Amino acid sequence: MSKPSTFTAALATMLGATLGGLFLWRSIRTQKRKALKGPASAEPVQAQLEADVTLSQPARREPSTPPQTQKLLRAHSLLEVPPVIVSSSEEWETLWPDFQKDLSVYPVLGLDCEWVSVKGKASAVSLLQLATFSGRCVLVRLLMFRNAQLPLPEGLVGVLSDPRVLKVGVGCYEDGKRLAHDHGLTLSCTVDLRYLAFRQRQAVLNNGLRLKSLAADLLNVTLDKSLELRCGDWEADVLSREQMAYAAHDAQLSVALFFHLLGMNTEPRLPAEGESVFVQLASCCQGLVDVPFRGRYNGEGEEGERPRRSRKSTVESPESGDQQVPDPRRNKRKPLGVGYSARKSPLYDNCFLHAPDGQPLCTCDKKKANWYLEKGIGELVSEDPFVVQLLFEPSGRPDSQKDYYLTAKENVCVVCGKADSYIRKNIVPHEYRRHFPAEMKDHNSHDILLLCTSCHAASNVHDGVLKQRLAEEHSAPQGCEEGIRLLEDADRRRVRSAARALLSASAGMPQSRKEELLSVIQSFFCNGQQEVTQDMLQNAAALETRILNESYVPHGLKVVQAHAVRGLRGLMELERCWRQHFLTSMQPRHLPPLWSVNHNHDKYLRKYGEDLQIQLN
Repeated sequence: MSKPSTFTAALATMLGATLGGLFLWRSIRTQKRKALKGPASAEPVQAQLEADVTLSQPARREPSTPPQTQKLLRAHSLLEVPPVIVSSSEEWETLWPDFQKDLSVYPVLGLDCEWVSVKGKASAVSLLQLATFSGRCVLVRLLMFRNAQLPLPEGLVGVLSDPRVLKVGVGCYEDGKRLAHDHGLTLSCTVDLRYLAFRQRQAVLNNGLRLKSLAADLLNVTLDKSLELRCGDWEADVLSREQMAYAAHDAQLSVALFFHLLGMNTEPRLPAEGESVFVQLASCCQGLVDVPFRGRYNGEGEEGERPRRSRKSTVESPESGDQQVPDPRRNKRKPLGVGYSARKSPLYDNCFLHAPDGQPLCTCDKKKANWYLEKGIGELVSEDPFVVQLLFEPSGRPDSQKDYYLTAKENVCVVCGKADSYIRKNIVPHEYRRHFPAEMKDHNSHDILLLCTSCHAASNVHDGVLKQRLAEEHSAPQGCEEGIRLLEDADRRRVRSAARALLSASAGMPQSRKEELLSVIQSFFCNGQQEVTQDMLQNAAALETRILNESYVPHGLKVVQAHAVRGLRGLMELERCWRQHFLTSMQPRHLPPLWSVNHNHDKYLRKYGEDLQIQLN
């Protein structure tokens, strides 16, 4: 074969292979695009999500079939999905399977809360709204569970604390704190939509950062935020259709805004190979998960902070009874950030104290070292390092020269090594440590470490999970009925609700309903023997519904008491539990030398013995 023929054959072979590869690549790409638009595309995503969810929450029941479509609905379509009220475990169990199916496609929940506030005093959260990407919305009447002394559904408690389900909204981190305080619920994996709006630089925000403003600017949706709805009676026995729609729209629009701000408002994105949908979504919220919102005054007449919903007082004027938004000129907000106040000076000065014979005793800060010099009971031995030798015999000496308190410590985050913006972290939370006996409070600086603000926030989320576990193990609920100082009296609440209904809506109320409400007030105040007067109605409308809980025991004290039953070893086990939890959850890479989960435990046993009489504080 001639040289030109050989060259031509080789060139043809190369061109053929190249065109074949391009054709194969184009076919695969076309199939992936078709799979994304069709129902079958849910299957690989579903399988990956089910694996992820199984690891984080074994009790969840995975749906066998995915929803019919993964296409995200537009905001107006979401608002057309009617909400469902849940006031019992049976009603929740009926809806929970459909919720699971939606979460298996997109593990995101729009979340919001409603409560009543009279004269600036906020009552417990009465309504919890949750919505999925499909617009499916559930309105959970939390107070009805509590007043009936019914446990909240396991599925609800689990999904709120699930670290692989994003909860999105405006002020959802703050809502989580209220849910924990009022009902003992743990809310994790929250993302405040206002942070996402700040990241979306091209977004035009003309009206501020409230949910109503974001919906108008970004989705062209107008929300009804009239005073009558915002300050309505969320504790009423029956919610009106307007109240249900108002509450549901807040949660549904939160989901719509979330996907809009991520650029997924038209077509969903298929995750990369080996990546779950949750990982894809969470990567877009990096640094924003479980971070409280701190924003500046935006100059449009409203604060970045979400105002507390208040109910108009029926006894006095609205101005006297409502919780007003603070005047921004009198309330200097922190700049936009994570909401933690970092230390302005190092924690460790690494000054040394020596005994009269020169034996190292411990490290201390420079202020304390200078105090010995100023009092004339110590003398300066060295300035670098700063060493002060005592002129008197100390009350105690370290057992060995390999002691934690003799080591110099770096002023860095013990988790990531960041050298600025750090704050102190109590490894054993103060709510437990404060009840420890005096013998275990001596030299407890071992359990105070430095963390940067982001690691501190993450650690607090992990702490909430362990606190919830301790609460369940030792029947020491956080903030629910047995764990609050004041309890809501159902009879008094019924009287107050009846009086307020008569004062606000008596004109359009059927006569039979009016007589029923009057009989409730009459039986409470005068045993049915006297007519209900206008003054009596006013007093009933302002009735205090909370009564003192005589069996109140703080969560921390109850947990410590449970461990103290086993004496010194029981309390050491609690201490070890928290230290090990910090190591496991945060995996610190920059711990000080000689830091240990068993710190001082051998010393306690040698000094006090196992039979030490425990006296809790």
